[in-house]
Amino acid sequence: MSSSALIPTIGNALESVGASWRSLGALVLLVLAGSFVRGRVAKRGLPLPPGPPGHWLFGNKLPHVKQSQVFARWIEEYGPIIKLRTGPRTIIIIGRYQPAVDIMEKEGQLLADRPRAVAAGEILSRGLRMILAPAGEQFRRLRRAAHTHLQAKAAESYAPIQMAAARDVIVDLLDAPRGHMEHVERYAASVILKITYGATARVRRTDPEIVTIHKMLGRFQMLMRPGSLLIERYPFLKHLPGFLYKWNTEIEEWRREEKALFEKQIERVERDIDEGSAGPSFARYLLEREATVGEGDESGQGNTLSKIEKTYLAGSLFGAGSDTTAVALQVVIMAAAHHPEAQRTIQKELDAVVGRDRAPTFDDQPNLPQIQAFILECLRWRPVTTLGFAHRALKDIIYKGMLIPEGAVVFGNHWAISRDASVYPDPHTFDPQRWLTPQGEIREDLKFPSFGFGRRICPGQHIALRSIYINAALIMWAFNLSESKTQPIDVDAFVDGVVAHPKPFEVVFEPRVGGDKEGRGLRRVMEGYGEEI
Repeated sequence: MSSSALIPTIGNALESVGASWRSLGALVLLVLAGSFVRGRVAKRGLPLPPGPPGHWLFGNKLPHVKQSQVFARWIEEYGPIIKLRTGPRTIIIIGRYQPAVDIMEKEGQLLADRPRAVAAGEILSRGLRMILAPAGEQFRRLRRAAHTHLQAKAAESYAPIQMAAARDVIVDLLDAPRGHMEHVERYAASVILKITYGATARVRRTDPEIVTIHKMLGRFQMLMRPGSLLIERYPFLKHLPGFLYKWNTEIEEWRREEKALFEKQIERVERDIDEGSAGPSFARYLLEREATVGEGDESGQGNTLSKIEKTYLAGSLFGAGSDTTAVALQVVIMAAAHHPEAQRTIQKELDAVVGRDRAPTFDDQPNLPQIQAFILECLRWRPVTTLGFAHRALKDIIYKGMLIPEGAVVFGNHWAISRDASVYPDPHTFDPQRWLTPQGEIREDLKFPSFGFGRRICPGQHIALRSIYINAALIMWAFNLSESKTQPIDVDAFVDGVVAHPKPFEVVFEPRVGGDKEGRGLRRVMEGYGEEI
């Protein structure tokens, strides 16, 4: 069975057991649970946030497509914070900047938990993915290990890897400009493979591990889509006989496939360490760090990580880092081609600071506020994750007389927040200048939660931002980007999912440095780029 056929299969399976006593029992429990929750709320005398009406028993029917945009429309109608209900679950959607800061940042310790994810967390990942780990000791151990190796200072050490891979993007664009989307995907996969596992070979999109990781990411994102799986509303379905839920077996097959890939990669690093040939990498850090303090047991109790936790921690970085960085770079290219006036502003600054005889480096970044503002606007204009990931309230949260009850699932809707006109005036307009002070410096009073909230903020954000910067600077320094005259860019054409991937679009790349339109001079300038670092 293909993953695309999964959701209909689930629906058919549910119909086949609709008359079973388990289903009847679940409905009874659901009614009791709903009455209990409503009683608690009434007893405390505080209302839940407003929201669209739903069925008295089953709650709200979640949209199947463009969820973040539909939620944004409901936020426009009902207010900055809305409440939905799916089965026994209360879902809170925050869609404005200040409430998101007040609740998800200032009350971040109360939203450090994740809701139960039956399909993606329990069946597919066996509780080993840090992004889905509930608040507790395991999450703290995983987070501590990740942040130690991915913090801002550590990210600077990856400059040679990022610059070499970005140089390859420029050469790839000269050789095959129509493949620009694939070139930045290759960049992202190459960098994250080297950072995670110390891989040295040039990565190709057709490499087996790259093909597998993209399949895995598609499956994971499909399973994580709110409302797509009935098993998330009714977890007891997980225990129904296999002949009723054959898809359970399919997810198990997906689990074995991704586990085998992650194990293969980390076992290679182990061999390289034993042979004395291992370069620096996140996996090497995990393996050697544990060796110095003593291995944890298989459950990873104590301060150390178990072998399987290390395997999944490295593998999750490999998967998530490559996908989101590639999407952000594709949006940068789209915006540059679609907004030539913003591109020209950046190029004027590049010419003044860098010139055309050498290529920009990380050392130039503090003197290039225009490109930093452009990147910030790209991340706001077309957020990589439009809805964000779910949090779970560990305790009741009271905000402006409204109750976010303990156990509620809470989303910070990136798409809706990015359209908050009180913070981002004329929010549908692409305007990098909104991020700059009158003196031309990056504003400190304006933010956007591109990488999440609170204690669940993405640990790889520093590496991602450096990758976006060096590629954006190089591409707009090296080329004039423009739309195809025959195929203009549809800036609203994105694949609907947890991560919003742009649909294929055409861009014309004309070399602007090197003195010739064929790019020979540009190739010469790029020779050896990054090797002196």
